[in-house]
Amino acid sequence: MFSGLIAHLGRVASLRGDLRNGMVLTIEAPDAVAEGVAEKDSIAVNGVCLTVVKHDARTMTFDIVPESVARAGFDALREGDPVNVELSLRMGDRLGGHLVYGHVDANAAIVGKPAEGQGHRLTIERPHAVDRFIVEKGFIAIDGISLTIASVTPDYFTIALIPETSRRTTLGSKGAGARVNIEIDPVARYAFAAVDAYRSADDAGSATDDELAWAYEI
Repeated sequence: MFSGLIAHLGRVASLRGDLRNGMVLTIEAPDAVAEGVAEKDSIAVNGVCLTVVKHDARTMTFDIVPESVARAGFDALREGDPVNVELSLRMGDRLGGHLVYGHVDANAAIVGKPAEGQGHRLTIERPHAVDRFIVEKGFIAIDGISLTIASVTPDYFTIALIPETSRRTTLGSKGAGARVNIEIDPVARYAFAAVDAYRSADDAGSATDDELAWAYEI
C-alpha cells in the first residue's frame, strides 16, 4: 500500500526484454535505497507496485510480467528516463495523500499542459474503462502521484499542478503526447461496486436482508 506522495525521483539505469516476454527493469535511486530496501520489498515505480529482486547501494532491479508491461507502458521507457519511486507504507506513517494500491487501471495521454498561476493545468484523456470513477474533486493517482481532480468533461479531466509536484515528479518533464498511468481512488471503486450490487439485487427482486446490508455497508 502507498500514499501517492513521491519522495524520490529515480532514473532508468537499464531495461531489458519486451512486451511479449516481460522485462527486467533496473532503477537508480540511491536515496530510496538508503531508506532501507530489501529483496521482496514492494516499491511503486510510476504508480506500479513492483517487487525488488535484487539491489545494491544505488539501484533496485525488478521483474515485470507482460501484463504489467502492457498495462503501464514500461516498454516506452528508455535508459535515463526519470521515474517516480515510492516505498511502501509502514504502520504508523502519515497518510498525506490517499490510499494507492499500485494497481494501474488505465494508461492515457496528456492532452495539454498550459501554464496557470504558479503552476500548470494538466489535461488528460478520460479513459472509457474508468470514466465513471473520475469525478470533480475526487482523488486519482497519476504515475503514482496522489492528485485531486480539478474538472471533468466527457472526454478529459484536469489537474491543477503545483510547482512542488512538478519539481519532485515526472510530471515536471512530461507534456502533451506523453502517456501516464492512472489508478482510480479505491474508495470510489468500492462505492460503485456496492451500488452495482444493490441495483443487481433490486433488479432481480430477490434481495435478502443480508445482501442489502452488505451493499450499504461497503
